[in-house]
Amino acid sequence: MKKTLTILSTFLTTIFLGLTFATSAANAAELSDAAKKGQDIVFDRKKGNCFACHAMAGSKLPPGNIGPPLIAMEQRFMDKSKLRAQIWDATVNNPESSMPPFGRHEILTEKEIDQVVEFIHSL
Repeated sequence: MKKTLTILSTFLTTIFLGLTFATSAANAAELSDAAKKGQDIVFDRKKGNCFACHAMAGSKLPPGNIGPPLIAMEQRFMDKSKLRAQIWDATVNNPESSMPPFGRHEILTEKEIDQVVEFIHSL
């Protein structure tokens, strides 16, 4: 049953990414400088490494499925400060979260977190 749910989750994620990829690719040229730097951090395996757990447009590697797909982020996080807080320390809202607390553990600097927020919010 768990394997079936994993396959279904991966399939649905792929469909969502396919539907949003064209929009994301078109918007990539419109990214602010901060969002472009955030994109570099998100895909950096030594920094953000977000694609290891999250599916998102633009990843050249197979996406992870531990975390939710990063799509429609502006609609999901109308307030950027809530997205920032989630990235800074997801365990505040969910103590069982497997997402690393990027700010609390100083994995990313405050500036890097701001840049990541700009990019992720554009997805």
